[in-house]
Amino acid sequence: MTRIVPVLDLSRLEPGASERRTFLADLRSAARDVGFFYLSGHGIPNDQIDVLLAAARRFFALAEAEKLSIGMVNSSQFRGYTRAGGEFTKGKADWREQLDIGVEREAIPQGPGLPPWTRLQGPNQWPASQPELKPLLLDWQGRATAVAIRLLKAFALALEQPEDAFDPIYADQPNHRMKIVRYPGRDLTGDTQGVGAHKDGGFLTLLLQDQNKGLQVEYGGGWVDVDPIPGTLVVNIGELLELASNGYLRATVHRVVTPPAGVERISVPFFFSARLDATIPLLTLPDELAAEARGPASDPDNPLFRDVGTNVLKSRLRSHPDVARRHYADLVGPASTSAAA
Repeated sequence: MTRIVPVLDLSRLEPGASERRTFLADLRSAARDVGFFYLSGHGIPNDQIDVLLAAARRFFALAEAEKLSIGMVNSSQFRGYTRAGGEFTKGKADWREQLDIGVEREAIPQGPGLPPWTRLQGPNQWPASQPELKPLLLDWQGRATAVAIRLLKAFALALEQPEDAFDPIYADQPNHRMKIVRYPGRDLTGDTQGVGAHKDGGFLTLLLQDQNKGLQVEYGGGWVDVDPIPGTLVVNIGELLELASNGYLRATVHRVVTPPAGVERISVPFFFSARLDATIPLLTLPDELAAEARGPASDPDNPLFRDVGTNVLKSRLRSHPDVARRHYADLVGPASTSAAA
């Protein structure tokens, strides 16, 4: 049976001009057709992957009170712990617990006239009893960033652009974030929705999965399983690449189905994006590619903006209404008693 989601080996970028051209053609085809692919040859050692997954499991095994002490509701940067059912996709609860972290930077002092998205920059929250988690996750950020940048440069070449075409909108201060996520088994949830159907908003998502399946991608009018392949990352195209390529590249709808009863699934998604102060350009594609660009798809209920900070904040406010009410009451309304609990 032909695999719908292809496997691409990033090391094929290196051997020589002929192999490089073939890889770039395969990359462009995968990104335009299904919008997802498995990535091997990324250079991250398997033992580092095992260490990260083990640390994630230890975090989720902490007492609930300790996890809630670094609850996301404490953070105007949308960093920290969210219990299962605490994040929403299109208004419906996602049954996963997670720890969100972003780039460790100083918060931007607020004052009159600053756009609201400037509140998104700032520190992470870390569990006091698991000090090894911070260096592990920041190390993973660095490794995943290096892979994402190699891929983004490859995408520029695949679109027949200069290799550094995207550099000005992410260089120095890329806006990336990541999560460690636990999906509890179906016997412990109120629904089969691990994460509802959605597109990702950045340039690229690099996903590390454990051995348990659940990720599905929309393709050909149905849902296709993206089951784990050891040693690979799953990569999908985000809406920024769709915008920049005028829809030539495809940000694909995907979801996660809750695991069977008695099974938990651990995953580590990494979302690589542009600077918060960047505006996404419209690339001038060669005629043969431009003729196949269908324009970016936009949901009237969730419009896309070329201003990165506006897009990111819009997404965060929709996904985490408790954080929105507490820290962005000027945008969404005053905090409620339940939001402050």
